[in-house]
Amino acid sequence: MRILNRQHRGIDRTTDVLSFPQTSASIPYESGIMNHDFVLGDIVVNLHKTARQAKDYGATFNEELKRLLIHGLVHLLGYDHETGRRHGKKMPAKEKELFEAIS
Repeated sequence: MRILNRQHRGIDRTTDVLSFPQTSASIPYESGIMNHDFVLGDIVVNLHKTARQAKDYGATFNEELKRLLIHGLVHLLGYDHETGRRHGKKMPAKEKELFEAIS
């Protein structure tokens, strides 16, 4: 994960999840893509970090894995908490909505 993070984001440290979109265009969730067959991209999860974070957060491994997969998915849907305040505020709400929808 550290190598992937360095190669694709220029950040030389490990991370818990990375998303790699299949298209260069941002496709917001609200655009109705759910009505089409569409490959959003790939999500890579650091399972070692998942286990550590689950322990730190008092969650099960599967709960933390689900949280990280949703985080990666929301990035693929066009949200980015690192590029602006608007998404920084909306992204956690969208993650919570999706987490509750599949729980």
